[in-house]
Amino acid sequence: DSESRQSMLFVLAERIARLAQEKAKQLGIPMTISIVDEAGRLVYCARGDGTGFLTPDTSRAKAAAAAAFRRPTMDMVELRKTNPFWESLPALTRGEILTTGGAVPIVREGRVIGAIGCGGGTPQQDHECALAGANLAG
Repeated sequence: DSESRQSMLFVLAERIARLAQEKAKQLGIPMTISIVDEAGRLVYCARGDGTGFLTPDTSRAKAAAAAAFRRPTMDMVELRKTNPFWESLPALTRGEILTTGGAVPIVREGRVIGAIGCGGGTPQQDHECALAGANLAG
């Protein structure tokens, strides 16, 4: 049920964020990590030293997008090129959802239990850090 998935995510969140931060250190970039549950509600946020002041908001909005649509936001970047819906989502949701690279769903036992969003690097670097964290759950 959703309550047990949320509990599982809460227990895993710090370890997921730590792995994403380790990847950011390997890449030599500051990183903020946000983890949301399957409904896009914030579970955990760790702002890295030297990150921009908006990274907690943008990393959470990326994670919310990955959770809502059950796909990496890098997929949404590609979809924006051919479908105006994906381009308009940030405006439609007043910035609560961002369709830029840097977030992936967190899947456990074949089900999306949440998502991790990263901010501080390029979209590709953010994506790599999110993947590093999300792989723990899988």
